[in-house]
Amino acid sequence: MKAWLPVVACLLSWASLLTAADLQCLSYNHSGLTVDLGIGLWAWPLPMDWDEDGDLDLIVSYHDTPNRAIYFFENPSGRVKLPVFKPPVKVGVSYNNIQISYVDGRPRVLIPEQELIDFKTNQFGQAEQIYSGKAIHATQGRIRTNQWKYCDYDGDGKMDLMVGVDDWSEYGWDEGYDDAGRWKMGPGRGFVYWLRNLASDAHPRYADAQKIEADGKAVEVYAMPSPNFADFDLDGDLDLICGEFMDRLTYFENIGTRTDPRYSTARFLRQQNRILALDGCMIVPVALDWDQDGDVDLVVGAEDGSVALVENSGRIVDGMPEFLAPQPFQQEAQDLRWGVLVTPFSYDWDDDGDEDLICGNASGYIGFIENLDGGDPPRWARPQYLRADGEVIRILAGCNGSIQGPCEAKWGYTALSVVDWDHDELPDILVNSIWGKVIWYRNIGSRSQPQLAGAQPVLVDWQGATPKPEWVWWKPQDRELVSQWRTTPLAVDYNRDGLQDLVMLDHEGYLAFYERTKGADGLLRLLPGKRIFTIDDPAVLDSAQKSQTQRDVRLRLNGSKNGKSGRRKIGMTDWNGDGRLDLLVNSVNITLLENRGQRDGLTLFHDAGPLAEKKLAGHSTSPAVVDWNKDGIKDLLIGAEDGRFYYLRNPRSRR
Repeated sequence: MKAWLPVVACLLSWASLLTAADLQCLSYNHSGLTVDLGIGLWAWPLPMDWDEDGDLDLIVSYHDTPNRAIYFFENPSGRVKLPVFKPPVKVGVSYNNIQISYVDGRPRVLIPEQELIDFKTNQFGQAEQIYSGKAIHATQGRIRTNQWKYCDYDGDGKMDLMVGVDDWSEYGWDEGYDDAGRWKMGPGRGFVYWLRNLASDAHPRYADAQKIEADGKAVEVYAMPSPNFADFDLDGDLDLICGEFMDRLTYFENIGTRTDPRYSTARFLRQQNRILALDGCMIVPVALDWDQDGDVDLVVGAEDGSVALVENSGRIVDGMPEFLAPQPFQQEAQDLRWGVLVTPFSYDWDDDGDEDLICGNASGYIGFIENLDGGDPPRWARPQYLRADGEVIRILAGCNGSIQGPCEAKWGYTALSVVDWDHDELPDILVNSIWGKVIWYRNIGSRSQPQLAGAQPVLVDWQGATPKPEWVWWKPQDRELVSQWRTTPLAVDYNRDGLQDLVMLDHEGYLAFYERTKGADGLLRLLPGKRIFTIDDPAVLDSAQKSQTQRDVRLRLNGSKNGKSGRRKIGMTDWNGDGRLDLLVNSVNITLLENRGQRDGLTLFHDAGPLAEKKLAGHSTSPAVVDWNKDGIKDLLIGAEDGRFYYLRNPRSRR
């Protein structure tokens, strides 16, 4: 059965007549605040002196929904190691696989087989073909990364082309684990090629591509190689440092000469006797002397939109250049942001009378963003990581927790609700994630000073075996609630009996009602999910469902399998003021399913279409409801792909 997809032709209702201008991107509204520099999903850094004032600025390409562009972060501080950058300013169109090279001290910007010419004047909009020969890497599989740079590789005074390519043909993505959770498929593979310039820089002619080798074998890293050739150990020749799809940096020492390079066996860079790892994944390092102290540092962008400095200490330790711990760059606060694929929930977490934000994100964290003044819009504090049992909460897939394989070890995709789950008058947090295991963190502190205990599973009084998605290799614990991955566990008193229920996708992608009851012993219990939600719009049904009566068509928010399963974010509120709880569902922004009432124990929803026009999602958005103007009418807050928050006032609002 096909998944219900909310990205359908909008019905002509008042809900779908709103314009993109109604969506307001939230600001920190906090003068003088400094926060982590960030841009959106996937940051490709191009450090250079953009404004020609003698210091290095950050140019970052962000090539994803909703605001893809190349942005300029001005360095106002001069030649300092860690400047606080100005907020980003759009300076051009964006690209994937965009790379910077430094030729005679001048930045050159390449995309696959092309150079962007006079990019400041042309806003990165004019490209010149630099290569039209044979395919660099022939494969029947999937190539995600194709990174081109200039480099005089063999020291003959002419600029060659160096290309980093990855190959996913052995990886497979879905159904790759055996019953013990071991990955049966291959890895993502990343290679580096050299195209020697046989002529001149003015009129280059390139030889066929050949793989760079190390210790007699092709240089290979875990996909997304991002090659950087520089004299990292200060011995006069060009070494190689590569990034990867994960979070590590691989060093290949040149044990040959400047004109006849030969590379030693791969070694991961280390920091304090352990592998140096970035906080995010899909890392893109760029080599240059950032702090202008005579050695070559790394400026590293990541999937979560962050950019960090990995400083070269100038020392050699165990035969490798020593790099220091990554230091995230900072910027003056502008747009409110929390990683990428942010999942907000509005709740007065610190009991000071205003609505704060508790948020998950793609990196698996849970964050607290404090509302400082109760304004409309509020003034926000710098986000803080929440802790449980004294440790920062971070849920990660690890080597076998993602349906899509071990390359996603650094993702977590936390989605959550804040609710008094154990009815002790203290707010707790319910969380789902990349695993699909629904857990909760009990508040063992006070109302004004919450303190979270360690995670424990949400338990259901299953009748028989504990259900799970059929494609998940692991077996749930007894009574454990397992849903589909990356979906919201929405805590709500749906039947209005004073007990907090749960509404969320079940293991087969149907929207289900998990009713809360009290047993004879006075203890709270959660009953198995019931598929009580139906949909009346035949446009969103497949042929099998259309043969059923309308009131008997159960609402299936996702009927897909494996990696395409789950991914649904939901909220509930009486949006249209008729006294019934409507459903808010992720789509191009957020789609409204209007509650048309109940019959025979079933709730009928009607698809009223997206609530705005602007596309905020490539992967997902996430709805929350807020009432900052305190008029008793809930407005919409959308957590977007780029980690920003977009606000839509309810048309019924009186203020």
